[in-house]
Formats: sequence, structure tokens, C-alpha cells
Amino acid sequence: MLRTNICGELNETFVGKKVSLCGWVDTRRDHGNVIFIDLRDRWGKIQLVFNPNNKEMHALAEKVRPEYVLRVTGTVEMRPQGTTNLKLATGMVEIHVEQLEILNTSETPPFEISDTPQVSEDLRLKYRYLDLRSQAMRERLIGRHRVVKIVRDYLDELEFVEVETPMLTKSTPEGARDFLVPSRLSTGCFYALPQSPQLFKQILMVSGFDRYVQIARCFRDEDLRADRQLEHTQIDLEMSFITEEDIQTVVEGLVARVFKAVQNIELRTPFERLPYDEAMNRYGSDKPDLRFGLEIHDVTELLKNSELKIFQAVLQAKGVIKGLKISGQNFARSDFDELTVMTQELGAKGLIWLKVLDNSFEGPVAKFITPDQQQKLKTEFGAQPGDTIFIVADKWQTACVVLGGLRNHFGDRFKMKDKDAFRLLWVVDFPSFEWNEEEKRCDALHHPFTSPREADLDLLEKDPLKVKARAYDLVLNGTEIGGGSIRIHREDIQKKVFRALNINDEEAQEKFGFLLQALRFGAPPHGGLALGLDRLCAILFSVESIRDVIAFPKTQKGICPLTNAPGQVYPKQLKELHLQIKT
Repeated sequence: MLRTNICGELNETFVGKKVSLCGWVDTRRDHGNVIFIDLRDRWGKIQLVFNPNNKEMHALAEKVRPEYVLRVTGTVEMRPQGTTNLKLATGMVEIHVEQLEILNTSETPPFEISDTPQVSEDLRLKYRYLDLRSQAMRERLIGRHRVVKIVRDYLDELEFVEVETPMLTKSTPEGARDFLVPSRLSTGCFYALPQSPQLFKQILMVSGFDRYVQIARCFRDEDLRADRQLEHTQIDLEMSFITEEDIQTVVEGLVARVFKAVQNIELRTPFERLPYDEAMNRYGSDKPDLRFGLEIHDVTELLKNSELKIFQAVLQAKGVIKGLKISGQNFARSDFDELTVMTQELGAKGLIWLKVLDNSFEGPVAKFITPDQQQKLKTEFGAQPGDTIFIVADKWQTACVVLGGLRNHFGDRFKMKDKDAFRLLWVVDFPSFEWNEEEKRCDALHHPFTSPREADLDLLEKDPLKVKARAYDLVLNGTEIGGGSIRIHREDIQKKVFRALNINDEEAQEKFGFLLQALRFGAPPHGGLALGLDRLCAILFSVESIRDVIAFPKTQKGICPLTNAPGQVYPKQLKELHLQIKT
């Protein structure tokens, strides 16, 4: 070993001992005669002292620059009175260096290595090996490692078996575009990288493993946001002979243990359950942030007799009228214009606003709201003079989503969200299907292997849009961190769901034949869930983007600035795969 100790462990108990350390130069300070260097490794920093009495070492220390890699040997001494640094765990001591070896030099870094580098994210990702030297990034990745270990230990106690599933598999429709991998051995054929291990973990249940877990890599060719990556990691689990409550109880215990170990926070279990319809009606989202109120109200009945033509047109089309109230904010006309544009981008035709005065309303359509209706609106919203009511009239889904977006915007803009709070809930009773207006057919809201409620099986062929799923999402502070369902374990029901999705028997056999066959061989009732490890860690460590908890992420354009991936390949490689690039 090149070292006897690590930088971050040295304290008063080591005084008088000779130690050897290795690390990077964090800072160098030349005080005329004496040179001070802070040496950094994964575990912390320690101050090195180079005394001019040791001319050879002092002269060598003068050549040292930031990020040089050093090996030093010296004696641990107490820092002189008045020079201690209580911000450092090693701040009471220093090393009086007797030997210095420069193991490697370094070019001047393109940015200062700090917890808050004042540079673009692209530059940080290009020099990710430097960015990862910062204490903040190091702590996040080590924290992520701890989360995974806690997960494995917890589920091992419950007799889950960790099983790896294939990375090269068959392309199946699961919601996003697949990443395709051409096969050299089977001309014209392609593997797909798995969007999730869904079918394999179901087959493991048919195989009798009963409880499966995997820290699974998943791949989805989709547009990127702060909480999405082309490749991501999920804590994937599946169980046999269970109900929704069984799975939710296991996951609640898992999440509670992670929060206790990582943040020393005691989560109250069981988590709140909120039906999908109620979540949409009250919060305008199937992943509501419960850290603040600002609930949505349905005022359809209250305003059904309004003379406003837009209301009448919406009601004739079987739409709804919904709204929310903001207190204590003085909006300018320009604010209303900006908010209108924002809601239109979310899908609304427009936004109605009403300022509450002492005895009336103010706003472009206030004259169409009768005094009686104004009084009822005040009562419904609990509105006082100075408040503002925002109203959207549209289809139910659109009105909910638009006001949900407005609610979230206000929550951020007016700092209503408690950043130190963690509000978890299960959203349950999702619809099984949603209508695809463009293709005039049903799509699976979760995935096509989600079991419908037993009471709704007769509706699969009569009215599939009324079928409720045995599905559940785990939501934390307005972010979906996990989702799962009870699966279909009978072939006849699976075929009915395929037909509801306009997947005929021939297509079902081609894409999912191996699963359908497995269901014929005594498939047990089973279900599971996948927790997004990246999203969970981002919230745990209070960062906005999951890129800050992933070692080597892609940019929002799907590019890796470090390796310049994706890149072109040699013509020989394309020839072996029988591929041609057409421009």
C-alpha cells in the first residue's frame, strides 16, 4: 500500500504518529516561508505543512499545483492555537511533511472543483471525472450506493431472490420506443434493450421463485427531462400469492428504512391512499404534491346557468367548469396574459380570472357572473377581498390537467412547498385504458399486463374505458417514484385485454407468445412494483435533476459529452450487420 491512512480519518488521537497519505491537491497557500497544502481524498481533507528547514521538500512543494497527485509521509501535529478549522473533521491537526512524492501532475482544470461549480452542465459532463471529485457529487454517489445496499439487505430479510434478466431481448410495445440492436448472426433481425424486466419477472413467478428483486437497468428511447434518462435504474420486485396491500406494505417498509438510514427521518406508515379520480379532481394530477393545499373546485353546477357562451358550449359538449383560488397575491395584467399563454400550452382554450372585491368581481367576464353566482363562488372557494379565482372550462381531463399545472406553477412561484417535508401517498384505482384520439383506439394506461378489477371484467368487451385497474403508483412530493400492479395470470383474461387494445390473436402470439404459453402452465396470482432509483435518490439528496445522482448521465439531447456518444461506426461494422446508412 502506498499509504498507511486516509486523509479524512486523522484527528487528535493520531498526534505524534508518522503517517503516509495519498491524494489530490485541493488548495496550495504560500505564506512566504511556510507552504500549506490541503490534500484531498475520498474520505476528506487534511492540511500539510512544508517547513523551509527541509529545503528539498519545500522546493518540491513550490512546484505543486491544484489537482496534482501526491504521496506524503510526515508526523501528525496539533495545529497552533487560533489556526484550527472546525468546519473540517481533521481541522484540529496537520501533517508536518518529511517526504513528498509527486505521483502525477495535472493540467489547470477547466473549472474550479467545488460543490457549486459556476459553469454549464455540458462542461461539467465533458469533464465528469473532475466534477465527480467534488464533495457534493461524491456524497451523492456514495449515498446512492448506501440506498442500494439498504434495499438489498431489507429484501433479503424478506427472502427475495435477486435474479438478473437479459439485456438483449425481443421488441415489445410497452409505452416508449425501444432501443434496437442489430444481430450479426441473424441477418435482418434485431434485439431490443429492455424497457423493463416486466415479462421476465412474471415468468419468474410462473417458475415458482415467489419473490424476485433486481437492481435493473432499463432503456427507453424517449424525450428527456430533468427526471428522465435514456438509461435508468429501477428497484424491480415481484411477488406471488399476494394482494395490492401486501406489495404496498413491503414497499412502505423499504422506503421507511431508506429514509431512516439515509436522512434519519421517521416516515409514518401506512402511506395515504388516494383514488385516481379524486387525485385528478382535487389536485389536477395523478402524482399530486401534498406539501401544499390549493385544491381545485368543481363549479360546473354553480355556473351551469351562466350567460357566458364558452360555459354553455363546454357544457353542451359534456365538459366541466373547474377553478382554484390564490390568496395574498396582487396580479398585474401582464401576469394574467402570461398565465393564459401557459394554460393554452397545457391544452386549454383559455383562462378566466376573477379578482374578488368587497362587493363584486373584477375581470373580463365578471359582468356575465350574476351577483348570486358571485356570492356562491365566494362561498365555494372561501374567497375574501383581494383573492383571485382562476377558472377553466373544458373536457374533464383537460380542465384537471391545466389547473393542476397552474397549481404546481403557483406552488413553486409563491414558495408554498416545504422543501424539508416528505409527503408520500399511493394513487390507486387507475383506469385500465385511455383513449388514443389520433388512432381512435384504447391504449393501456400502465401496461397491457395489468390486471383489471375482478368486478370490471365484464366491461372489457362492453365499455373498456370504464374498467379500473389493479394498479398503484407511489408518489413523493409530486414525483412518481414507483409504479406497479397486480398482473394478469390467466390467458383468457390476457387475451381479452389484448383485444381491448386492438391487438389481435396473431399479433399477440408474435409479440407475447412465450408469455401466453407460460400462463397455461399454472401461473400463480402475482404482482409487483418498480421504484425509480434515480428519482428516489434525487429527492433524498435534494437535487433538481437525476443527472446529479448518476455517475455518467446523458444530456437532454441524449449525448454523452465525456465520450461523444452516440457516434458513427466503421463501414466494416455496418457491412457485418448487413446495414446501410441512408441520408
